[in-house]
Amino acid sequence: MGKRKRLRADHLKEARKLCSYAVLRNCPLPAQKVRLVADTVRGVEVGRALGILQYTQRNSAPYLHKLLKSAISNWSAKNEGREAGDAALQVKTIMVDEGKTLKRMHARAQGRGARILKRSCHVYIEVAEQRAEEVESANKQEQKPVME
Repeated sequence: MGKRKRLRADHLKEARKLCSYAVLRNCPLPAQKVRLVADTVRGVEVGRALGILQYTQRNSAPYLHKLLKSAISNWSAKNEGREAGDAALQVKTIMVDEGKTLKRMHARAQGRGARILKRSCHVYIEVAEQRAEEVESANKQEQKPVME
């Protein structure tokens, strides 16, 4: 392996040490409906994301809430001696992909049949620590001056 590739591989390995992930396979909901909730928590701080998911009135919210808690526990297992509350964790990436589609027949009038598609999806979520400068910029954005 060349020097450039080795440096890139080492860089990616170091980046992987700072983040952890969790995967949900064959979630019995369509990917389109899960993406609606996933878009609301992408890039958000973990504590705030858990609150958003807890009070979201969508069928996919409990699945994503449990998956996010699993990713947080994976992070704390990877970083022994540190707690997720102390670190500034954020939802780095969340991807929702199509899963298997079960095809069923529904009886219709005059001997016909209609096809029912029971869609499923796969969800990948990754949490990572925010860098110090990202935390400072996020705090500055929250503390906007009040117009009088």
